[in-house]
Amino acid sequence: MSIPRNLISDSALVQEVLDLLHGNGGRMMFPEIVDRIFRLADADEYVAASLVGDLIGEDPRFEIDAQYLVAAKLETDGLPLTDIEFVVFDIEATSERSQLPRIIELGAYRVRANQIGESFQTLVNPGRRLTKFVAALTGIRNEMLGDAPVFNEVAQAWLDFAGDAVLVAHNSTFDMPLLNREIARVFPGYRMGNDELCTVNLARSVFPDLHSYRLEFLAEHFGFELTRHHRGLNDALTTARVLLQLLAESTSQGARTLSDIRSLEPVRETRSPLRLALDV
Repeated sequence: MSIPRNLISDSALVQEVLDLLHGNGGRMMFPEIVDRIFRLADADEYVAASLVGDLIGEDPRFEIDAQYLVAAKLETDGLPLTDIEFVVFDIEATSERSQLPRIIELGAYRVRANQIGESFQTLVNPGRRLTKFVAALTGIRNEMLGDAPVFNEVAQAWLDFAGDAVLVAHNSTFDMPLLNREIARVFPGYRMGNDELCTVNLARSVFPDLHSYRLEFLAEHFGFELTRHHRGLNDALTTARVLLQLLAESTSQGARTLSDIRSLEPVRETRSPLRLALDV
């Protein structure tokens, strides 16, 4: 099975190599890496390069420069915000306490040059019945999911739509791990490698005095209506509209690139499920 270009290894060891490079100026010689990662102090350059090469494969986060492994720079970081393509998405999911949530709907909009463009939407059969709570919250019924595709039948279409865009979600600490768990069921050992942006974090940075960062509150704050809340495509559209407002405010505060946006975003904190729910 060929691996789509926007997937990267989910290996903790590969991530350890990347973190090591970032902590050492972005480049290190292969024997140094092998010494730190594999605890092999006497490996020669050829053996070290082979070990590291086998580990990272064709992972786009790395580049090879002669005897050095280099952490690749994200192309999007230095681009003007109006030149960046965003894919704003929202997920609806099951909610049983005894099981990990599964996606039941995925909706998304493409945003570029301050314009909201084409959309992507699909229901997803989770392979289990919905609770009454989720059915009432979303309006999605078990009968609607009976004929819906399972995730592995829509995964490639989603990856094609997402492409290399920056993925945006309202409370991405919920949506991205859930999405990547589904991706890993189809492509074991892989996750999406797209850059990410969280509208909750960005809103907290540029509007620090708001008393709520829930999606419906932000929609009201910016003067537009949130319709059919807790449906994937509708919430994705609202999030896209919120994103445009946040990007405009970020620009007024001096941000010109995604790297500038990163400097505005607060450091992500580990929050309880209740705290996460309050921001959705």
